[in-house]
Amino acid sequence: MLSPELPIKTERLLLRLYAEGDLDDLVDIQSRPDVTRYLYWGPRDRTQSRGSLAEKIAASGLAKEGDNLTLAVELPEAGKVIGDVQLFWTSEKHRQGEIGYIFHPDFGGRGYATEAAEVILRLGFEELGLHRLVGRLDGRNTASARVLERLGMRREAHLVQNEMVKGEWTDEVVYAVLEDEWRARRDVRTAR
Repeated sequence: MLSPELPIKTERLLLRLYAEGDLDDLVDIQSRPDVTRYLYWGPRDRTQSRGSLAEKIAASGLAKEGDNLTLAVELPEAGKVIGDVQLFWTSEKHRQGEIGYIFHPDFGGRGYATEAAEVILRLGFEELGLHRLVGRLDGRNTASARVLERLGMRREAHLVQNEMVKGEWTDEVVYAVLEDEWRARRDVRTAR
């Protein structure tokens, strides 16, 4: 069971559970075609984002395989949700999970996604006891690939035209990191 003590503060961010008051910020993110370009779903209107918010609010802990934890990422000085990070528990037997993240493009290029996703890796490995975490993305999403690489994840697979997304065949790229690789990288950074 993973129900982390929240909020979690990083150097620049606050990670917390979503709340009803986050709807305007979520609509601002989910309604943008540049945000949803590489996702399974397209831009959402307010009603659709309200449904998404309800799902995000419910994703407050990991009790069993198949659950996910979604944390809103708030920029404290702006008092605004700029994105979210997710941890999916994909296999209890094999101790595996998946990370995900979505950020408002106005806040891109500043390392916020990497900073927030580092917390998700820590939660997965240190608190849930996972052995392996993966990140999957549309092969055209080079910005997301750079985030996974900065997290120390290695590119393991490039699946050519394996999914039909929004009426077109798309490639999927899979990145992964093992617990011992993550710990070694963390120890090197800490020693500096």
